[in-house]
Amino acid sequence: MAIVYILLGIVGVIILYIIVVFNGLVTLKTRCEEAWSDIDVQLKRRYDLIPNLVNTVKGYAKHEKELFEKVTEARAKAMGAKDIKEQGKAENMLTNALKSVFAVAENYPNLKANENFLHLQGELTDTENKIEASRRFYNANVRDLNIKIKSFPSNVIANTFKFEPKVLFEIAASQAEAAKEPPKVEM
Repeated sequence: MAIVYILLGIVGVIILYIIVVFNGLVTLKTRCEEAWSDIDVQLKRRYDLIPNLVNTVKGYAKHEKELFEKVTEARAKAMGAKDIKEQGKAENMLTNALKSVFAVAENYPNLKANENFLHLQGELTDTENKIEASRRFYNANVRDLNIKIKSFPSNVIANTFKFEPKVLFEIAASQAEAAKEPPKVEM
């Protein structure tokens, strides 16, 4: 009879362990989804600010048509991204295009003094900071989830319940090097 209780105790501990690990995986997955939602909210805010910024700059720099087309194209690609890798690439293109807009603004003293432009520039800078913070939060949660999915013995439970690793939202190495370069503006 004692062996039956020992076996029931062992089975109970195994079931309890499976429940704890499963709930931990669900929690991490949910945090990743929440963190991505935070990034998405900030990206939408960024997309809404960009047309206003471009229109403000257009009024002063009418001959910069190609630059404005690049920003508009980059914004459209970012808004239409289908997965996290594509989103990261599109966001980096958009960031580089926006750097060019700010570089052009440096050549127009009246624009730099324009209250609307300064407000939009401040809002966009604030949004960029929030995107970066959201990206760090998302990547930390993805890292934790991926470690748990790949670590033994939780990987057995993760594989059993089909938990998939998430993709980090990051700048690719070649884009990181390009991002360090100042934007080139030709007048």
